[in-house]
Parts: sequence; C-alpha cells; structure tokens
Amino acid sequence: MQRMDMASVVPNAYKAVMGLEKYVRSTVDGTVLELVKLRASILNGCAFCVDMHSRDALAAGESSRRLFAVAAWHESHFFSEKERAALALTDAVTRLGQDGVPDDVWDGATKVWSEEEVANLVVAIATINVWNRVAISTRTQPPATV
Repeated sequence: MQRMDMASVVPNAYKAVMGLEKYVRSTVDGTVLELVKLRASILNGCAFCVDMHSRDALAAGESSRRLFAVAAWHESHFFSEKERAALALTDAVTRLGQDGVPDDVWDGATKVWSEEEVANLVVAIATINVWNRVAISTRTQPPATV
C-alpha cells in the first residue's frame, strides 16, 4: 500500500523534481532517455518506474526486444555505441561507489557524447534516481491493470 502521495504532501519539492524532468526531456534524446530511465529503475528495483518507462518507451516506438535487453545490455548487440556509453554511465552513476564514476566509463561517454551531452546525461541519471527513491520509499505501485 502506498505510504503517501509526495506531490500532495510536499508539492514544491515535487515541482522542483518535475522541473529537472522537464529539462532532461528537452535536452536528452528521447530514445536514450527512456533506456537510461529503464536501466536505473531496474538497478534500483523500482517496479513503478520500470513499468512506466517500459510503457512510455513502447508507446514511443521502442521494441520490446531492446527493452528486455536493457537488463543485460552488456551482453546484447542491440545497442549503439552511444547508447552503450549512456547505459554504462547510468550503471556507474546509479551504483555510485566509493570511487565514483570510473575513468573508463567517463572516457567512454566523452568519446561519443559532447561535454554538454554528458552533463545532460548525468542530470538525467540523477533525476531518475530521485524519482526511483521517491517511488520506492513511498511504495508507489504500478497500475493494477496490464
């Protein structure tokens, strides 16, 4: 059962995160953004966000085959070099360990994305991690109908 509706309890905080969401939607390629959102949500175990971003990506024309492969993207040949770099960066930023983002991951991203694009990817990854943490801590569930 959902613990609370954050948008109702702290509307200004919700609007602030929604501001980040609107920003990343306007700056990051839509296909890459949905892959990043799905990957971070899988890593964080956010059922609500996995469901939402899978449905959003399918509605935008993404193939179910590629969406399923996001869980094992390292082993999949379905992703471009740029998408792979974005997924690797998503893994590193989401799992942010003691040493931060490894140089090889960062270098891989900056090899195929501009400095501004990498900055926007980091903001996008940070934003989906905020949404994941809100949904998980409040026990937000996906719609019951499939």
